[in-house]
Amino acid sequence: MAITLRDVCASDLDAVLALNNNAGPGILPIDRLRLRSLFEIARYFRVAEVDGVIAGFIIGMSPDACYDSPNFNYFRDRFEDFFYIDRVVIAGAYRRHGIGRVIYADVLSFSEVRSSALTCEVFIDPRDDVSLVFFGTQGFTEIGQQSLSNGRRVSMMVKSLEQTFGFVRAHYLEGSHGGPSELWHDRLKEQSSIRLSA
Repeated sequence: MAITLRDVCASDLDAVLALNNNAGPGILPIDRLRLRSLFEIARYFRVAEVDGVIAGFIIGMSPDACYDSPNFNYFRDRFEDFFYIDRVVIAGAYRRHGIGRVIYADVLSFSEVRSSALTCEVFIDPRDDVSLVFFGTQGFTEIGQQSLSNGRRVSMMVKSLEQTFGFVRAHYLEGSHGGPSELWHDRLKEQSSIRLSA
């Protein structure tokens, strides 16, 4: 099975919306207008394709996003520097094939050279055991919980990226060791597609 990760296009949004709203209780449903807003403000929005079919997607936000999510704002109130995973969705027919791990590896690579922390939330009422196990085994720890306006409760989770980002900041972004800071900034702006075979 060939998995291709690429940046989302406007023409993908109908397929992304259908995936989101059929994902089950672990993902909040949204409407077309909300998805379009996410498309416009997301710092990171990629789709995973399997044989040309969109099998999943992931959305991430930087702290400066104009985003009204209470979960995003929970982290913004507590951290100056973080990268927020807003949602990860894999279509039911493509689960248990490692696509989630591929997507996570990509967002980790993206964020660890830009931020000192990676954040997300996971539903605990009702409890999303699959996501809790996944993020728990990837080095995320709970720093708190909060209840949403719909009455559901979430676990607020953080993974420190300080070791990696500290190295990048010291050796490349600040240029304290003569590193290629301008070249590095240019390369961080580039978006590339990744194709993997599984």
